[in-house]
Amino acid sequence: MGLLDFIKDAGKQLFDKDENAAETIKKEVERALGSNVPTLGVRYDKGRVTLQGEAKSQAAKEKAALIAGNVKGVTSVDDDGLRVAGQRAQTAGATTAAAPAASRSTYYTIQSGDTLSKIAQDKYGDPGDYTKIFEANREVIEDPDKIYPGQQIRLPAA
Repeated sequence: MGLLDFIKDAGKQLFDKDENAAETIKKEVERALGSNVPTLGVRYDKGRVTLQGEAKSQAAKEKAALIAGNVKGVTSVDDDGLRVAGQRAQTAGATTAAAPAASRSTYYTIQSGDTLSKIAQDKYGDPGDYTKIFEANREVIEDPDKIYPGQQIRLPAA
């Protein structure tokens, strides 16, 4: 996945001082994902979060990046250092045994006026598929009726 950009002033307010940011973000990711990121390391520098360690699945890696990025004050997340269990590490910018492209999600930034039903209609052709989006983002979206502009979510493959 690499580097994801986020809106600095959108997201959950978790910290007031930059020196507490890395530990606070790490705790939030671990709270949401539990043992799905057993060796998580988080660095924070002037709005940029770098994730390291291992995730148990591609979905857990994607969710960790979104949880870290959907925090007020975060401008980008680099998850290249967070590898997926069972996959070989990336070398020189190329993945030697990455997850198949079909298993990776696409990302969507919530716009003003969006609802999960509207997004599902646009992306899948059925507003009822909002549940698919909600389930893929349960750790990021606590209530399907409470999304906000600037929030990034995963859109699972159709």
